[in-house]
Formats: sequence, C-alpha cells, structure tokens
Amino acid sequence: MAEPTSQGLFPLFTTQFSTLLELKLQQMGSLLRGKLDERGYVGKMASPVQQLNATAARAPTGRYAALQPDDNAFTRRWVFPLEREKAQLIDTFDELQTIVDPKSQYVENAAMAFGRAMDDIIIQAAFGTNQTGQDAGSLTGETFNTALTTASTPGFRIDVAFDASVNTGLTVTKLIELRRNLRHYHVDIERDPVTIVIGSQQEADLLKQVQVVSTEFNDKPVLVDGMVKRFLGFDICVLERLPFASNIRQCLAFAKSGMHMGIWRDMLNRVDIRHDLSSQPFQVYTQMMIGATRTQPGKVFQIMCADSTGGDITP
Repeated sequence: MAEPTSQGLFPLFTTQFSTLLELKLQQMGSLLRGKLDERGYVGKMASPVQQLNATAARAPTGRYAALQPDDNAFTRRWVFPLEREKAQLIDTFDELQTIVDPKSQYVENAAMAFGRAMDDIIIQAAFGTNQTGQDAGSLTGETFNTALTTASTPGFRIDVAFDASVNTGLTVTKLIELRRNLRHYHVDIERDPVTIVIGSQQEADLLKQVQVVSTEFNDKPVLVDGMVKRFLGFDICVLERLPFASNIRQCLAFAKSGMHMGIWRDMLNRVDIRHDLSSQPFQVYTQMMIGATRTQPGKVFQIMCADSTGGDITP
C-alpha cells in the first residue's frame, strides 16, 4: 500500500520564520574614536589648539648691551562642524503583521553607519585641506604635504616603492622609515601614542614577514590571538575605508595629538511617533555634528601600499 503524502494527511502544516533580525556584514561603528584627541564645542567653528612657533636662543650683543626683544609668532588651528542625520520610518500597519519588532535593530544599524561616517570624516581631515589662521577672518588652507620620504630626506609620505624597485605592500622597512620620520620631527612616541591605520591586505602583508611573526626579532610575541595589534611601538588599527585608487592604498599614521575631533553633537538616537503621517509610523531619527583636523605637520603621515583588494564593500 503506497504511503499517503504528508500534505494529504496534514493540510495544517505551517511555515515558521525566525524572529531574529540580523545586521548584514559591515564595519561595526567607529574604529578610530579614542585614538585621537577630542573635545566638545558650540558655535560655527572652533580652535582646538593655539600654536607657538619654535624660537632660538641668542648670544648677548655685548656687555650691558640693550636687550633685543623677540616677538613670538603663533597661529591657530580651526575645526568646522559637519552635519549627519538619518530618519527611518517603521509603518505601524506593517508592524502589526509581523512578530518582529525592528526598532532596536534600526537604532543599532544607524549607530553602526554613523560610526563609519565618523571614521570617514577623520580620514578625510587627515589627508585633506585644513584651516589655519589667527582668527576667522584670516584663514589659510593647508593641504596635506605629500613630500616623499627617502633614506636620507624626511618627508610626510612613504612611497609605494620605498626601498624597492617595484610597488610593495606594507613592509617592515616602511614602518622603520615611519619611525625615523617621527623621531626626526621630534614626535615623542613614548608619551604621544602613534596609531597606524591599515587595510586587511596590509595586515596580511605583515603576517607574511618573519620580523613580525617570529619571536627571534621581538622581546615578546607580536601576535595576539593571531592578530597584529602593536609593532615597533605603534598601535595598529585595521579598517577598509582608507582611500584607494589604482591598486594603491593610502594608509594613515598619526600621533594622538596630531589629529583632533571636535564634537558639537555626539550621536543622538530618538524614536518618536509621526502623528502627521498616515498610519502614524515610528520614526527612528539619528543625528550627529562633528568635525576633525590635523594639528600640525610632522604628526600625520601617509604610507602608500600596493593593494589589489579594492575599496570598502559597505556604504
């Protein structure tokens, strides 16, 4: 006797779906916050630091000679706020037809996006044009200095083919050259932590180099759970949002005091009911107003690395 089909015996079978609402793969928030100076502000612009130019000692012009006072030159760095916002609607009629309450996931998803936006603003300020001047009426744009560093000359950019005849990825030689330049510009790397921001390909480059993975070259293991967190006194941060063009990744290195983030409004999440719209949907509103700037040349560097992995895959 042939067995009856299950559909014929049990026509009331149901299909069950998960109540879990999962975020798709993405950079989960900001990876750079906490690695640079930050401060809160109000107003249309702010000066995070006033800088006094270096001076020099001079020998007396003669016994009991008249003093020759020097006027010290100073300037200010300026940071400007950039607005970011996002509004997400959740239709109440749709919500009544599902067992999933998405509001908390909407808030979390927005928080992740705003964290990435924060990193983008920091990276853009690191390599972009910053404003200097004594006051708001005398601003001067300062572009990132792309002078190449060589074995005998300090600069602010380490070339993609540094110490090689072809383009190379991130090498120990490039990191040693970065350290030399920081020392040359009198950056106190013992008291002013330096962060190197690299991509996944650059992390892979380091893991292939014996000077990094072998304990014969280090007084203690460099790898922590298989990851390079610190090397040559530098903290290492891996993210995929660095500028990329023509198979070259522009990696970033900066002393903590070399980058500044101004916060006019930290990330704000608010869930309200839109009484002015049909179905009176919930609105998940997220807002942020921040800005960033370099503080001075010699504390921010660019490391050019060969990379064929492409840009970031997330928005």
